[in-house]
Amino acid sequence: MNLHSLQPAQGSVHKEKRLGRGEASGKGGTSTKGNKGIQSRAGYSSKRGFEGGQMPIQRRMPKRGFKNNNREEYQIFNLGQIDHLVEKYGLQEFNLDNLFMNGLINRTAKVKILANGELKSKVTVKVNAISEKAKTAIEAAGGSVELV
Repeated sequence: MNLHSLQPAQGSVHKEKRLGRGEASGKGGTSTKGNKGIQSRAGYSSKRGFEGGQMPIQRRMPKRGFKNNNREEYQIFNLGQIDHLVEKYGLQEFNLDNLFMNGLINRTAKVKILANGELKSKVTVKVNAISEKAKTAIEAAGGSVELV
């Protein structure tokens, strides 16, 4: 401990000024909030993205392209993945209920099968959509395909 490092205990020397307690507080009538305007009022809370009246960035940026509200999203599974999942979970039938029970999709998901990889096992597939190549590969392996 050195003399130059001595300090009084925290809070023993000076209390912070209490804001909004009149002229005698030393902070005046505006309580350090400036004059007028929404930010000087009680109960003010800023909206998300508010830039002080300046045009917000989400409105300044140009909008490009088209977003289709009716787009159908599919959970994609390839033939190689199906082979692996049938082996891992011991599935006889590759359908939406089995996939949901094993935590691979959520309840409302739609499933589409694509033809990447090889299918060695004979399996019945019941899904929402399937490519032509995948369908022929499944049937060539001895399985069957049914669209739900």
